[in-house]
Amino acid sequence: MIFAIEQINNQTDILPGVTLGYKIYDSCRDVRLALKMAMALVSGLEEGQSDNKPCAKPSNVLAIIGQPNSSPVIVFTTALGPFNIPAISHGASCACLSNKNLYPTFFRTIPSDYYQSKALVQLVKHFGWTWVGALRSDTDYGNYGMATFLQMAQQEGICIEYSEAVYRTYPRQKFLKIVDIIKRSTSKVIVAFVSFSDLEYLLNELFSQNVTGYQWIGTESWISARNPSYMKYYKLLNGAIGTSLRGSLISGLKDFLVNVRPSDIPGNTGMNEFWEFLFNCTLSKQDNVVMIPKCKESEDLKEVNTPYTDLSNNGFCSNAYKATYAVAYALHNLLGCQRLKTTLTNKPCSENMMIEPQQALYYLKNVSFTTNDGDNFYFDENGDPASKGKTYDLINWQLNKEGMIEFVTVGAHYAFLSYRQQFIFDYDSIVWAGTTKQVPKSVCSESCQPGTRKAVRKGQPACCFDCIPCAEGEISNSTDSTDCLKCPLEYKANKQKDQCILKNIEFLSFEENMGILLVTLALLGAFLTIAIAFVFYFRRDTPIVRANNSELSFLLLFSLTLCFLCSLTFIGRPTEWSCMLRHTAFGITFVLCISCVLGKTIVVLMAFRATLPGNNVMKWFGAMQQRLSVCTLTFIQVVICLFWLLISPPFPNRNLKHYSEIIILECDLGSTTAFYAVLGYIGLLAALCFVLAFLARKLPDNFNEAKFITFSILIFCAVWITFIPAYISSPGKYTVAVEIFAILASSFGLLFCIFIPKCFVILFKPEQNTKKHLMGKMASKSL
Repeated sequence: MIFAIEQINNQTDILPGVTLGYKIYDSCRDVRLALKMAMALVSGLEEGQSDNKPCAKPSNVLAIIGQPNSSPVIVFTTALGPFNIPAISHGASCACLSNKNLYPTFFRTIPSDYYQSKALVQLVKHFGWTWVGALRSDTDYGNYGMATFLQMAQQEGICIEYSEAVYRTYPRQKFLKIVDIIKRSTSKVIVAFVSFSDLEYLLNELFSQNVTGYQWIGTESWISARNPSYMKYYKLLNGAIGTSLRGSLISGLKDFLVNVRPSDIPGNTGMNEFWEFLFNCTLSKQDNVVMIPKCKESEDLKEVNTPYTDLSNNGFCSNAYKATYAVAYALHNLLGCQRLKTTLTNKPCSENMMIEPQQALYYLKNVSFTTNDGDNFYFDENGDPASKGKTYDLINWQLNKEGMIEFVTVGAHYAFLSYRQQFIFDYDSIVWAGTTKQVPKSVCSESCQPGTRKAVRKGQPACCFDCIPCAEGEISNSTDSTDCLKCPLEYKANKQKDQCILKNIEFLSFEENMGILLVTLALLGAFLTIAIAFVFYFRRDTPIVRANNSELSFLLLFSLTLCFLCSLTFIGRPTEWSCMLRHTAFGITFVLCISCVLGKTIVVLMAFRATLPGNNVMKWFGAMQQRLSVCTLTFIQVVICLFWLLISPPFPNRNLKHYSEIIILECDLGSTTAFYAVLGYIGLLAALCFVLAFLARKLPDNFNEAKFITFSILIFCAVWITFIPAYISSPGKYTVAVEIFAILASSFGLLFCIFIPKCFVILFKPEQNTKKHLMGKMASKSL
């Protein structure tokens, strides 16, 4: 401030012909003393003067610069409010001071702690720390700042394990209790919204108990403050990172500082104590001081490296410099009569007029000037700096080559930019707690990976949770998901349950082993049937062929061939045509087959009935009647199938309900009633055929036709009776496989029982293929 005032007094472009003066009081960080000093400035009463002496003249103090702490500023700003004397602080950052209703005369060149709290929250979130401890000074600075931090942290999903207040006048037991809380905590990050004078008492207890390994996050009040005692606590605070006020280069300040000399002027001896401490000498003229040498005039501040001359983190200096220039420019505008919009008084504007604090306050509200950085500085409506540039530097505690603490700038924070642009980091230069390059972890629970969801533990903060795997058919594709999403019907969750994938489509295909086996059996059956038909055709004049009604036999072989081939329509991807064809073809071909078997059974019965004298029943069941009966019985099934296709035909369907993991491509029956009507009609004919064949069981032994038909129908009925429960209970493609198996089994049963014995006789026992053998004991005349 003194440097800035001397600069201003030596310039001609600002306050020409006017010399600024100042008085400096040390409040010793005490609220009551700060209030006393402020009143002394206003009243003009110096220390030692009688407090009963009346204020004979008004104060010529037009502005107060200071304090750097929020609590003293709140007190004296409130007390001096009625005097309208503006106060400009370079370090009081409490967000509460932005309230113009309470503090109308307050201004500051330091950003509000609202932005610092926001920066700390974003810093904690940036590095994934969701479980932190919090310490604060039990002052307006700490309480307001931490309250804002806690509110913002909650909105960002950051949980606070503990929040404790410290103050330098607290009893030792209070600090020991806080140390115990820190030792028992599981969080590894501590956010300290404190002043170093309060923090030092806690650090002393932590040091004595060797409580190390915590990542400290600091505010501007201590993270970059130069203090000789820091070296002692470095093992506790190594790798600390935090926000520091933005510094700027002030030309000429370093030379000004190193040229300051001790003073003999009463009240201006603050430099003397520092000089004696620095050069280990005494400025005292008393003769009884013999242990410490006298100071010489040759001591030079340029030759020593001290925090006094270190301007690497000069944020407070820069703010005090701006505060002084803000007052100077406000007075310059006032004396130059540069009214902005209104006239404050009706007095004429002249250079010799008496300046009132209210006038300085008005012009200070509207002051605007260019800083040494080239920024345009002015106060916003809350009295806060309205700069839109860099808000804070990010400072990291490291050791330099000499083993001394070095405050390394590792990034910057821009409060007025979008979230993704607010931080700039030099990650390679950051040293974390424990002097490592690895970012420490501080979470109550590890993040829930994709495929799981968070389940908050009862009675614990939201950051403490268990990770529950998603249920079947549900996924979560992000870390720390609170809910699992259900996959669409045609999708399923993959093994990791972090992505929905298309369900496997299942149907009985020609390429799979089961399909190949069934196709092979169907073609084998068709081939055997055609081969038997050729045998019967070439041996059609032999007794065994003629005796078995060759016309119905060939028709039966033809229908059996169709039965074998119709099973192929059940294999492959279901389509609209294949679904209609497979069930109708199956129903019609099987009725044709059973009709032929029924006809053959009736022929056998009628043939033996015709052997009775005077019985000419065969004329009512000749070849024409046989053909007509087969066609009639088959036509009834054709009609049933036509009604089925017209009313509610089978259609391809994607079955999504039976299995959660696969989609079953199947043929929906359309009308279940029609399907069971088709099966029922086939069953009715088969039952009738079985009854007639059973009645023919006492025919001559050498004529085996009735017995073979009985066995074939018995197999047919057994197959289709067991088919119904197997069909209902079989899943997916196995339903189709069961239906094909029933078709093939019943077809093979008919083929083997009715035709294989005869082929065996034709091919391998030709001696039995005679009329005499077939007639057995019966007389040829009777037959």
